[in-house]
Formats: sequence, C-alpha cells, structure tokens
Amino acid sequence: MAVSLNPATLFSGQGLDVSSVVQQILAQKSGPLTQWQQQQTDLSTQAGLLQGINNNLINLTTAVNVLVDPKGPLSALSATSSDPGTLTASVQTSASAGVHQVTVSSLATQSLSYTDPVPSGVLTAGSFDLKVGSGTSHTIPVTANETLSQLADYVNSNNLGVTATVINDANGPRLSLLSGTGGQSGSLSITGNTVAELNFNTVAGSNAELLVDGVPVSSASNTVTGVIPGVTLNLAAAAPDTPVQVTVGTDTTQITNAINNFVSAYNAVIQNINTQFTLDPTTNTEGPLGSDGSLRSLQSSLLADVTSSITGNDGLINLATLGIDLNNDGTLTVNQTATDTHPSLANVLATNPGAVQNFFRNDSGTGFANNFSVDLNNLTDPTQGVITSDIIQNSTQAKSLADSITNFQDQLAAEQAQLTTLFDQVNATLQAYPLLLQQVTQTLASLPDPNGSASNVFGSSQPTLTSGL
Repeated sequence: MAVSLNPATLFSGQGLDVSSVVQQILAQKSGPLTQWQQQQTDLSTQAGLLQGINNNLINLTTAVNVLVDPKGPLSALSATSSDPGTLTASVQTSASAGVHQVTVSSLATQSLSYTDPVPSGVLTAGSFDLKVGSGTSHTIPVTANETLSQLADYVNSNNLGVTATVINDANGPRLSLLSGTGGQSGSLSITGNTVAELNFNTVAGSNAELLVDGVPVSSASNTVTGVIPGVTLNLAAAAPDTPVQVTVGTDTTQITNAINNFVSAYNAVIQNINTQFTLDPTTNTEGPLGSDGSLRSLQSSLLADVTSSITGNDGLINLATLGIDLNNDGTLTVNQTATDTHPSLANVLATNPGAVQNFFRNDSGTGFANNFSVDLNNLTDPTQGVITSDIIQNSTQAKSLADSITNFQDQLAAEQAQLTTLFDQVNATLQAYPLLLQQVTQTLASLPDPNGSASNVFGSSQPTLTSGL
C-alpha cells in the first residue's frame, strides 16, 4: 500500500504532515509485531490456565497424601458416651480401640470459704492467714475502713490461688473465697483472723469418685486423664447407679471428610481439564489448551488411577464398591443413599471401616491411595511434571517472543527517528517553495522580453507533482 500524499497542498506552503507520513511507512513494516503480540497474549492466557491446573493437581496430591498418612484421618479414633449427660470423652493419638464401663459416683468440688454478712460492708483493722491445700500461707492485711470490695480486689491482684468475690443478699454483703485447685488438695485454710467483722465458714473440696472398668478412681478434677490410655473423661454429673459405656473406635466423621476432600480435589482437576476440551458452539473451537497433548496425557493418567482396583479386602476393591461413583465426564460422586446393588460410603464405613482404611492405605504400600500418591508425585515433579514441563516451555517461548518484540520495536524506533529527520528536511523545503517560486517569478518578470514585454516562463499555472513514495 503506497503512502498517501495530497499534491494540491505540497506546494502551497503547508508542506507535509511528517508524523502521518512516517506512521504510514512504519505501519507497512510492523505487520509481524501485531502477530507476535497476539501470540504473546495467547501464551499468557495458556500460562494462567496451566498454572491453575497445576495448582489443582497439587491440591489433589495433598488430599491423597492425607489418605496415605498412617497418623492421618483414616487412622483417627473417636470416643462416644452412652450418656453424654453424665460424661463425655475425647481421644488422643495414643488411644486404642475398645469399650469401657464408667460409673460416676460423685463429682470433684472446689473448696469454698465465705463470711457471715457484714451489714456495713466496712472493716476494722486486722489480718488473717490464707492457705490453699499444702501450699504457702499468706497473711492478708486489712486496714481500718477498708471495704469488702477493696479486700476482694487485693486478694485477686496478688494471685493467691483463690478467686475473691463479694456476694450481696438480703442479709448484707459477704466475702467469698473460691479455691483455684479442685478436690481435696485444694481445700482452703483460714487461720489467725483478727478482723472482728469477718467470721469465715469453710467447705472442704472433694475428689471425684468413679469406677473405670471396675477399678475405683479418685480425681481432684472432673477432667480425668490417664485412667484409660489416650482418653480424657469429662465428668458432667454424678450417676452412682448408672454405668456409662465409653466406646473408642474409628472416627468415621474424619474419614468421611478426608474422602470427600479427595473427591472434591480430584473433580476440580478433571473439570478444569474438561473445559479445555469442550467445543464452543459459537466458534466450534476448543479451549486455549485444547491442542495440548500433555493435558490429554494427564487426563488419561488420572482416569486410570481412579478406576484402578486392588484384590481381596472383603470385596472393597475399587471406589465403586465404597459407594464412590465415576460419572460420564470423568468426575466422581460420593453416593449418599444405599440400595441392595448400590452401596453408600456411610453404610460401608459403618459396617466395615477397617476394609475402607485398608483399601486406601496398607502396610505393604499397595493401597489405592498409596499407588495414586506415587503417580501424583511424578505428575507434580517441579522439573519433570507433565504440567510443570508445559509451564517451563511456555515461559521459554514467552521470553523469546518478548525479546523479539523488544528488538523489533527498537528497530522501528530507530527507523522512525531517521524517517522523521528526513521528512522534516523535505517538509522545510516544501514549505519554502511558494516563496522561492515567487522570487523566481519576480526575477524572470524583470528580464527584458525579446518581443518588448516581460514574461512568466511558467505560464499561468504552477507545476503539479505526483508522489512516487
């Protein structure tokens, strides 16, 4: 395409639009730049999609590794109580499965000391000694006209192992001291009282008494540990005639959550991949990664893993036998309702939790999750992984393209400067043309005409130029 000039304005003194002429020339030479910039945009889009799929793949790896972990949710235990109103229980990792009988005869109480009412609420000078259990005795000074509230504040601010409060009722205010240590070992002792208005009444603390599997147990706290290994008993009420059954067994809630997390993480990867291979009905084209062979290889590998089977294991040999169904689009669904021919995960866990655990992981390392974890670790290798390799290649192409664009733009910029200088000079000449023409015309007009009159050698019109640029 030729550069467009207006001959009518070239010799009128208006000259050239230098910027326009230069841009027209550069536009004819910058065709590759537009193509490269589009390729750059495509690579950026593909890089974002690849990183998203790789993040999904890493999340799936984490979810599968949780199923492999010998100390993870699949090995978790929980404790249930047949009477939560009497006691509840919780477990630690050191607990073992089993059933225990617990009878709570009495709860642990805290020692309490309280005064008779002090109608005026004001005290005379004196002191008393306070001791918690076998601890150190502390002398509590009382100054003249000190109030019960001030005395309570003093006790609390000195961290003496008790909590002091002022109780008000119809008979007047009273000072109350509650031991911070439960049971008999936290009983309060108040001696040497010389404050006339303070007459203390003390109730000793008592231990909780219970039978655990027929063994009598005394506890200073209603939170009982060390009696059943790895199990904490939380006593809520006394029920001396009602044994409570504490069952330590598989924590199906944690197992279910771990399996659901695996299914969600797997579906996120598959759905993301499927999007790239879905035809757009408007353009009849696939997604930006639709032609990526590595992505199809990843899809095939994941489908092979989720459809794999083990042997034996009481018939729980693949995901379908656990109530986890493979859908037509390659995603998974955890079945919620069991039928005679279609199991549910909840039902399988309730009837055979050990086989569910063994399906996913076992000591020989041949479980479903064991095998899947090995594949995923290879797929997510930071240098050789199927998606990371694509990301590295994409980054290399993007850098090479960016360098080409930068070099080409530098060349255009240099040529733009040269062209601008050249056409500025041309423009200066063209703008001076009318004056030069006038001067020439005047000079020629002053010359004598052989026929006796001056003449215009150019006739009545100016020359017309046609640009050949």
